Amino acid sequence: MTAASSSGETSTQLPTMATVKSKVGEATSTPALTPPNELRLERFKEIVAQPILASFIAGGVAGAVSRTVVSPLERLKILFQVQSVGRNEYKMSVPKALAKMWREEGWRGFMAGNGTNCIRIVPYSAVQFGAYNFYKRFFEDTPGAQLGPYQRLFCGGLAGITSVTFTYPLDIVRTRLSIQSASFEALKAKTGEKLPGMWGILVSMYKNEGGFLALYRGIVPTVAGVAPYVGLNFMVYEIARKQFTPEGQKDPSAIGKLAAGAVSGAVAQTCTYPFDVLRRRFQINTMSGMGYQYAGITDAVRVIVKTEGVRGLYKGIVPNLLKVAPSMASSWLSFELTRDFVMGKRKSGFL
Repeated sequence: MTAASSSGETSTQLPTMATVKSKVGEATSTPALTPPNELRLERFKEIVAQPILASFIAGGVAGAVSRTVVSPLERLKILFQVQSVGRNEYKMSVPKALAKMWREEGWRGFMAGNGTNCIRIVPYSAVQFGAYNFYKRFFEDTPGAQLGPYQRLFCGGLAGITSVTFTYPLDIVRTRLSIQSASFEALKAKTGEKLPGMWGILVSMYKNEGGFLALYRGIVPTVAGVAPYVGLNFMVYEIARKQFTPEGQKDPSAIGKLAAGAVSGAVAQTCTYPFDVLRRRFQINTMSGMGYQYAGITDAVRVIVKTEGVRGLYKGIVPNLLKVAPSMASSWLSFELTRDFVMGKRKSGFL
């Protein structure tokens, strides 16, 4: 009886002690934040860590970083592209042209159009990376599975078309802001001293150049060039990324990512550069003082080759290649770093 009662007492005491410890633990482990706040924070982290949204955020950061790094060369490329026969203000080497830009316009000349460019490139790059991760899901055997080269090419092309469609009016404005303050004598006589800003150009184009369609002038050659460019960029970057990844490791170093980005950008841009020249020419086709009046893509190619030679389709490619390597290198590196940070490094597979 004594043993039984002793055993019974012990059995009744153990739950009591566990209950006390549980209550004490609950009292001492009360977090500084209220549980609802913690739940909201965790829920927010889970939402932004989704591959598509994480890529969207990281793509926006990558676009802003890459464009700001190479803003002077980006503007110089545009100034070279829009020159034609009889307009030789920037017919010189890249170093001399940069020096001319600095003498005449200073630091603002290097950054002319960059604010608008960043306003454009942040959503452009964000939509591009986000759309790529959206489209690739249709080709994955399992979530996070690697795609083949041609699948990347196709998904990248679709992502490029999507991003261009959403942000094209800002691209036209950026182009006009980049050239309107340059030392083109024909433009100075027309524009006077006070130059319109981003909103002023949008309103002027809408009112004076054909309404809503004016904001999408040149989109056909743009899409024709951007689709293969973005597709090649994604495809070549993955191939180059593997080459720069040390054996036995999953990811390359930061230097390896920079190198892979530089290679992918250079290859993609060289293959599609004539489309970029056509895009710029059509964007200023009705701009006073520039003298371009192309009837269509075929007519533009014919006129450029006839008056400027085949090299006319590659005007500005030197500063473009000089800028595309650091641009795409910084873009891919900042994209991967930002994406890994947003996702808490919980990514499965590349992109």
